[in-house]
Amino acid sequence: MKVRRSQPARFGLLILAALWLFVLVPMSAKAAPYAAYVIDARTGEVLHSRNADTRLHPASLTKMMTLYIAFQAIERGEISLDTKVTISRHAASEPPSKLGLRPGQKIALRYLVRAAAVKSANDAATAIGEAISGSEAKFARRMNRTAKQIGMTRTTFKNAHGLTEEGHLSTAHDMTLMGRHLLYDFPEYYNLFSRITADAGIKKVNHTNRRFLNSYKGADGIKTGYTRAAGFNLTASAERGNERIIVTVFGGQSTASRNAKVAELMDLGFRRAPSNAPLRKPEEPAYVAEASPSGTTSPGAKGKTIRLVRAVKTSWRPHLRPQTSEPVAVAAAPTSPDPMTALLNSAINDAVAEAVNAPTPTPAPSQPVAAAADVVLASAATSTTIRPTLRPKGLVVIGAQPKTAKEPQPQEVVTRVSTSGGRQWGVNVGRFGSHYAAEKVLIKTALAEMATLDGSLRKVVRKPQGFDANFLGMTRETADLACRRLQARSVSCIMIGPG
Repeated sequence: MKVRRSQPARFGLLILAALWLFVLVPMSAKAAPYAAYVIDARTGEVLHSRNADTRLHPASLTKMMTLYIAFQAIERGEISLDTKVTISRHAASEPPSKLGLRPGQKIALRYLVRAAAVKSANDAATAIGEAISGSEAKFARRMNRTAKQIGMTRTTFKNAHGLTEEGHLSTAHDMTLMGRHLLYDFPEYYNLFSRITADAGIKKVNHTNRRFLNSYKGADGIKTGYTRAAGFNLTASAERGNERIIVTVFGGQSTASRNAKVAELMDLGFRRAPSNAPLRKPEEPAYVAEASPSGTTSPGAKGKTIRLVRAVKTSWRPHLRPQTSEPVAVAAAPTSPDPMTALLNSAINDAVAEAVNAPTPTPAPSQPVAAAADVVLASAATSTTIRPTLRPKGLVVIGAQPKTAKEPQPQEVVTRVSTSGGRQWGVNVGRFGSHYAAEKVLIKTALAEMATLDGSLRKVVRKPQGFDANFLGMTRETADLACRRLQARSVSCIMIGPG
């Protein structure tokens, strides 16, 4: 028996067929393209690549560059973490994900950085760009200049947050390179990318990548990204023993499938990477100051020029002092200097050798500079030592003390660094196998970082495990600044509190 369908039933089937043909099929065809890139973070060696140079929408992976420039600006003195940023109407109007900032609100830069790194807040990222460059458009130009310096040759930034915009494109290769520079150029800030939660000033925020961080062994960052055009993106890093792998995936279909793919690629990377490989950090890009739209450096740029204290390669020696008719008396140098003098000379020689090897510009001839080690002394070979003649016998010296008078004893002066005014802090720069080695490092460090360590007390403390090299008698702020500056020079440094 034939069953005849009613007119409404037939009409419903036609609607379903049309929906499948004109909506579902085009949507599946427009799925974000897939790309992946895997490297050994220690050497930069490529372990896997698929569509890695295809220009795609990076989404919030863009914020890696925003934060990189923020860290660079903080290090160069353009802005500080405590700078109060006034939120513009443009920044406050950015769509989610966002922190919920209001126009005219003032908030410290440190909270904006946390919100951008952990929550991937678009309003925070825009506010960071405006605080550093004055506008998001100027900041985007700086992002592109910095990208070129890093070697991101197929990346173009149009905004600070990564929301879809025509021409705002990057590649899996370039974003992996960006993640590697964040890791090695600013290790003191890298821990931000592994915080599951963070205080963003106005509220507590959760990490957008917490599922992968909690599920994959050794994972410690870096950044997620999602838009409809981009799909689910992720640049991730993980460390196991001596090995570290960085993976970037573009075009995931969901958070779960993306995380599963990244975990699969991480495992592949750890299998292919050698257990021991030399660490070859990427070369830090040259600092790019603010520039005008024409590309020339703007005289009104916000960036500051930081004076670096280094020894010059070439020293312009002063002319010898004109010879006089009377010879100059020169004291003979001791034939066997005491151990402390030898130690000081050794430390100075090491510091000067390191400084001379550092790349620094040669001074102009019109401004001669004499380095401390180049001071010209009169040669003992060309000078004559004049011996005083003997005093005539029987000569009475007015005011002379009788021989029977007791000679005054020299007063002993004991000096120490005052602990008043909060100068009860210090820093430790390492533990060494001998007192000599610790004292040598103290002198060498003091010469390299005179700006903050000047006035502190060098002290070697003997411990059961060795000899601690300490600088004492500092304020908390000075000790913290000294540690940060020494760590920037790759010198181990730990603050020492009162007591």
